[in-house]
Amino acid sequence: MSAVHEVQPPTARFRLASPPTATALGILALVLLGITAALAALIHQATFLNVATGIPIPLVYATVGVIVARHQPRNPVGWILILFVLLFLITVDAGYYATLRYHLGYHHLPLGQAALAAVTLWPLAFALFPLVILLFPDGRLTSRRWVWLLRGYAVAVGYVVAINLIPALAGRVGRDIYVNSSGDVTYTYHLAPALQALNAIAYVAIGVCWLSFVGHQVLSWRRATGERRQQLKWLACGAAITLCVGLLGSTLSSAVAASRLLEVGVTAMPIAIGVGILKYRLYDIDRIISRTLAYAIVTGLLVGVYAGLVLLSTQVLTIKSPIAVAVSTLAAAALFSPLRRRVQRAVDRRFNRARYNAEQTVQAFAIRLKDAVDLDAVRHDLAGVVQTALEPTHLGVWISEGR
Repeated sequence: MSAVHEVQPPTARFRLASPPTATALGILALVLLGITAALAALIHQATFLNVATGIPIPLVYATVGVIVARHQPRNPVGWILILFVLLFLITVDAGYYATLRYHLGYHHLPLGQAALAAVTLWPLAFALFPLVILLFPDGRLTSRRWVWLLRGYAVAVGYVVAINLIPALAGRVGRDIYVNSSGDVTYTYHLAPALQALNAIAYVAIGVCWLSFVGHQVLSWRRATGERRQQLKWLACGAAITLCVGLLGSTLSSAVAASRLLEVGVTAMPIAIGVGILKYRLYDIDRIISRTLAYAIVTGLLVGVYAGLVLLSTQVLTIKSPIAVAVSTLAAAALFSPLRRRVQRAVDRRFNRARYNAEQTVQAFAIRLKDAVDLDAVRHDLAGVVQTALEPTHLGVWISEGR
């Protein structure tokens, strides 16, 4: 008789880069965000909640990071986004905690020196996000040469962190270290000339690395085709929105309005990154770009027309202001639809060529259909038009025979 051996199923091993880990880190980010709100309320500090950054910004970054990490655990981009948010919130919380202990008189609170040290980690937090730009969308380096650049980048960032961290660990509050009501920590020590030179070199090196990350993606976009080109378009679109909205917000005098604009602009970047990596509605980017450009151009032209008509009617023709404003408004409204169609067609011809070509193909088919009498020729022509305009995976034409 032969012995029968029971085969045990292999036990699943815990992997650190796994969806449960991403979920746990996302929960940790929510806890830190709650601590931030509580500490800000205790010190009556509204900077974080309303003006400087706002609650939605780290929330969106963390959400995108968790979603990407759960769907693509081997892609480091999601994990970098999560770590960026965690380090950012830790530095903010540490600053508020240091304010409570050293500035507002809560001297019985423990770990004050640890809080001062944690505040100095902000360069490490902001050094992480540019890596997302470099590693987008699949988290892979295109050349071994980038490894050496990243090693130099790590050395420069580590030096900046050490220059801030060592005084925080060795200094004394009230003599070497000061904490203001906003949670900002300042030091009274002075670097030696040699260290000052190294400090300047480190910051220049970090800036050069950031520019190289952006330049790498620009060159990749010029060479890319297909899905990867669409992914890079999403990245470029998010960066453009962030830059434009940030510049617009800097011109506003209202702090609340600037805060809301900043929230929209800064959160556009991670959303675009998430869409590009997960390829959700990937090919909609051409339509988004063309619509955005078209409406921006139309808005600018109509504002110019409106202002010109108001100035012409009030300054040259000396018409009363209410009448001039009403006439100018009606003229701008009447011009909107025809102007939008013309501008949209011109923008599609340049930035959304697929849609423009599809419309041209359908229009040409409609003209040919007027004179067509052969049913087989119409069927083949229709199949060709659909294939050219829509590029479906499968195509079939059914014709019902009349009885």
